[in-house]
Amino acid sequence: MSGATPSDARPLPYAGIRVVEFTHMIMGPSCGMVLADLGAEVIKVEPLKGDNTRRIPGSGAGFFAVFNRNKKSLAVDMDDPRGREVVLKLVVTADIFSENFKDGNMKKLGLDYASLSALNERLIYVSHKGFLSGPYDHRTALDEVVQMMGGLAYMTGPEGQPLRAGASLNDIMGGMFGAMGAMAALRDRERTGRGQEVQSALFENNVFLMAPHMMQFAVTEKAAKPMPSRISAWGIYDVFTLANGEQIFLAVVSNTQWLIFCDLFGLDDLKPDERLSTNAGRVEAREWLMPILRERLGGRTAAEVAQMFERVGLPYAPITKPHELFADPHLLASGGLAPIAVPADCSGAGKVIDTSTPLLPLTLDGVRPGIRLNPPSLGHDTREILLALGYTAAEVDAMVADKVVGAASPEQSVVARSKAGGA
Repeated sequence: MSGATPSDARPLPYAGIRVVEFTHMIMGPSCGMVLADLGAEVIKVEPLKGDNTRRIPGSGAGFFAVFNRNKKSLAVDMDDPRGREVVLKLVVTADIFSENFKDGNMKKLGLDYASLSALNERLIYVSHKGFLSGPYDHRTALDEVVQMMGGLAYMTGPEGQPLRAGASLNDIMGGMFGAMGAMAALRDRERTGRGQEVQSALFENNVFLMAPHMMQFAVTEKAAKPMPSRISAWGIYDVFTLANGEQIFLAVVSNTQWLIFCDLFGLDDLKPDERLSTNAGRVEAREWLMPILRERLGGRTAAEVAQMFERVGLPYAPITKPHELFADPHLLASGGLAPIAVPADCSGAGKVIDTSTPLLPLTLDGVRPGIRLNPPSLGHDTREILLALGYTAAEVDAMVADKVVGAASPEQSVVARSKAGGA
């Protein structure tokens, strides 16, 4: 399998669908990324200074590059009536409008659902929120906020030490659910001829993630313990520290796997022990069993143990750092990473960065939806979009000169397009 390219891919499922997005950070942009990867034309509307996400340092430095691929950029001053007119003309041509700003912001701009649906009754309006309607909907939400109040941080850290997960799960999944809602609304529009408002929310997304732990309490009347101190569902399901301090995750989750594991490591004294003949028995025996296994395996290297598990088909995993995934042999061989060029105005280095990025974790007819457009430089597509809306070249030039809109230089456009293989 390989990533799709403009020359060999058949039309993607959402080709012909136009999305206009007023989004920043992760949640809203991830919704647009999913729709864009699946073929939609996604036009990102940015202020003249650009989406603030372009300039976030530290752990946020990769946000813009990841979640804004396959999109176009229109830079516009929404405080200028001519800028608002541009956006409203664009909305009339759109199938989906997506936003993730605080309640009230879009209404002040005249971009709330009631206003836009009056212009375009077929418009699907996707609003990414902190909370769905209810007592909390006035609060400001962040991924970490809802992880803390929604049980995820409690489940992730040791008891008494709530810890956020190591990725922005709710932001990303909230955007995915926004995209799913848009897809459902598109299907419904085929029946009704009308659009509708779709809402996705961080808190409710987090609660959905906690559903198995909630249901565990419902059926056992016992509260779930944090993952580091939980009673494991499996007898052997742990990180082992081996020779030279190397670590590896090993799992033995069935009775057949237990027998294979015993034969693999010569555990002849443990294999006939009736207390260990079932998974339930091995779970009960963990307190004395795990120290024995750690001692018996402790002198081997991680590579040696991995090779042994691989040979007999037992589940295992190296402990991998995110940056090491760029060289992962499976991702490289299967086309799970695609070349991408990060524009200078969001690279942090002030220059174009050639790298690779993970594609959507799915295939369509055996093909991973690929990269058609690199993340755009600010205003990369302004001229193209305005000309298509019926503005003359002179009118576009005048708006650029008056700073009503911002447009990337021809040199920036050439670089960005060429890095995307001419898409």
